[in-house]
Amino acid sequence: MEESIIPGFRFVPRTGVIYVMHEAAQHGFSYDDPNWANLGQGSPETGPIPGAPARIESVTIHATSQQYGPVAGSRDLRQAVADFYNHTFRRGKTSQYTRDNVSIASGGRLALTRLASALGNINMGHFIPDYTAYEELLSVFKAFTSIPILLDAEGGYKIPLGALKKEILGRGLSALLVSNPCNPTGQLIEDGELREWCELARECECSLIVDEFYSHYIYNAKEPSKMVSAAAFVENVDEDPIIVVDGLTKNWRYPGWRISWTLGPKAVIEAIASAGSFLDGGANHPFQSVAAKLLNPQVAAQETAAIQSHFGHKREYVLGRLKRMGIGVDAEPAGAFYVWANLSQLPKPLNDGMNFFREGLKESVIIVPGIFFDVNPGNRRAHGRYENYCRISFGPEMKKLEIGLDALERVIGKFGKWGK
Repeated sequence: MEESIIPGFRFVPRTGVIYVMHEAAQHGFSYDDPNWANLGQGSPETGPIPGAPARIESVTIHATSQQYGPVAGSRDLRQAVADFYNHTFRRGKTSQYTRDNVSIASGGRLALTRLASALGNINMGHFIPDYTAYEELLSVFKAFTSIPILLDAEGGYKIPLGALKKEILGRGLSALLVSNPCNPTGQLIEDGELREWCELARECECSLIVDEFYSHYIYNAKEPSKMVSAAAFVENVDEDPIIVVDGLTKNWRYPGWRISWTLGPKAVIEAIASAGSFLDGGANHPFQSVAAKLLNPQVAAQETAAIQSHFGHKREYVLGRLKRMGIGVDAEPAGAFYVWANLSQLPKPLNDGMNFFREGLKESVIIVPGIFFDVNPGNRRAHGRYENYCRISFGPEMKKLEIGLDALERVIGKFGKWGK
């Protein structure tokens, strides 16, 4: 740990992806360099893909949008979000979302920060491995205590409902944070299992905060354009302790827009809007009017079908290449666009994720070491996990995947023949 030399300031660590990008820059990485491949990126390719709606490449900024927008977001976008969820997940249900159940923020991290700042003096559970940015988020706010719940390879990085109930009751959890599908393992809670999780949240009076940023990246689904959301299993939108966070970043492939939303009971939305009034002041105003158009259910369904076809092909390609290299996968991703890669069978020193990452930089390829997904707020645990893992993204376009995987082959070739 580094120490700040400026009085009054603490050392603030970089998140895993930001750390690896900083290190890559020191080795000459540039997005414009055709020889580099970023297989560590946490964003999807943003250009045209087969079957997808046309990409938005220009935005007209009206005079009224030059002003600050409402802290909770524009009325039209909030209503568009509510309408999207009602149409996609809640048709025929008596209880329907309205704009008062929606808050808009500048991206997923900020939406989660607003939520975290509004939590009381409680125990909040979170899973490991999980999203690297959760670590600092869960440590900077002191009102609540974060409680880790370990998921392991033997269980396919999933937890049985009975075990989850024991965790909630035994540890006195009042809130539970989960990414679904999970970053980095790609494991998915869906259908009847997700319904049971929502029922458990009601029964145990434990708020379920679901990060659904990858919920349109669903593979092996029986029905086309399948989307997954806990919103489908909410009984009363203002009483059920179920909060959904999503945005344009991944599911619509517009990460640079920094537009996200939180969907939940009105009381929660009011609390996080109050938090937004002192944390950030509100999301980008001009983009909100355009964002509402993307939430047309037909547009979203077309984009989702294109994503699942295109990224499904990339998923199979990456899994096949990794297998031939001798890189293991404990549980193939059912969602998202990451492979949680087991390096334990590679020759030393490549069986360590940090070493593999550093050797990769020498061959102009970026991956993310697994230790960054051992979410450890405040560094309260002394023993780290996942040293023998890394996260490999199939978010980039196919050409970059080919370049990056060729580079990983070269890395392994330096220490022994790959593919045995």
